[in-house]
Amino acid sequence: NGAGKTTTAAKLAHRVKANGGKPMLAACDTFRAAAIEQLNLWGERLDIPVISSNYGADPASVAHDAASSALGKGSDYLFIDTAGRLHTKHNLMRELEKLHRVISGKVDGAPHETLLVIDASVGMNAMNQAREFNKTVPLTGLVITKLDGTSKGGMVVAIQHELGLPVKFIGLGEQPDDLQPFIPADYARALFFEE
Repeated sequence: NGAGKTTTAAKLAHRVKANGGKPMLAACDTFRAAAIEQLNLWGERLDIPVISSNYGADPASVAHDAASSALGKGSDYLFIDTAGRLHTKHNLMRELEKLHRVISGKVDGAPHETLLVIDASVGMNAMNQAREFNKTVPLTGLVITKLDGTSKGGMVVAIQHELGLPVKFIGLGEQPDDLQPFIPADYARALFFEE
């Protein structure tokens, strides 16, 4: 919780749009106070459509509706923002499995990416999160957020070594362009050398 999943989804959609693509966002965090509003605000700010429902709605139903809308409107990408969850809460992990099943049944080969967003400051607990999430839904990579502070996110080395999950992006701030592709050489330099 608080790792920056909603902001990351919006920033990824922004990257697609900036490169000429047609993204759509899905507000499938139907439980956190203000999550739907937060994603809708990002959508307005970035001029990207957002599919949402009411608080308490079934996240998998929202994802299904969003996938239908994305297909119908010719969107290139659908970014699904899900609720934060502790990897120890089995009912929430089952909910994530359900969402994954619904999307894979709706769009051939989907989800094409399943990214775990990790706050750089959480330390080695990130390894436990990555293990459990990867068992529940096959992850394709990581996004490490909040690297603009003092945290360096060194745990990603262990996660990559054990699980083979590549870091796809890093978050360096709150602005739409503050999500950058991960460049291993730059990261290693920042991790081991003071700048």
